[in-house]
Formats: sequence, structure tokens, C-alpha cells
Amino acid sequence: MTREVGRRAGLDEQAVLLVAGLADLAVSTLGSAVGTVRGLLRRSDAAELAAQAEHDLAARGRLVLDRYAAVPPAHLEVLARHALARKTAADD
Repeated sequence: MTREVGRRAGLDEQAVLLVAGLADLAVSTLGSAVGTVRGLLRRSDAAELAAQAEHDLAARGRLVLDRYAAVPPAHLEVLARHALARKTAADD
């Protein structure tokens, strides 16, 4: 019975340590992000920077959608196209 209580206390302690570590990481990341935003707001080209960031995010979103939403062509279809291209090139 004492082993189970000791093991449970160890798991509880482990969980508390993990949560505390995550909280510290979140606070430090948030502090760093706030500092970065303050620095960006002080720049004279903040509007251009925001427009470029919007453009980059849209491009990234387009890439993600292309990667996961598009169905790749069938393997045999790709092989048939290559064979047709070779045959056409050889005939010329």
C-alpha cells in the first residue's frame, strides 16, 4: 500500500513540475512576443511590414492548402503522361 501511495505522489509531483515548466515557458514566450511587437510598432515602416506579413501568411496558407487539400494524380496517369511525352519527343 505504501508503494502505491509513493508512486502516486511521484506522479502528482511530476505533473506539477510539468505544468509549472509549461507555464514558465508560456510566460517567457509571451514576454518575448510583447517585446517584439513593441519593437515593431516603433518602426516607421510598420504598415509595409504588416502588409508583407499578411502576404507571407497568405502564401503560407496557400501552400498548406495545396499540400493537404489537393489530391495527387494517380501514379499510372503520371507514368502514362511520361510515356506519351517520350513517344512524342522520339517522333520529332
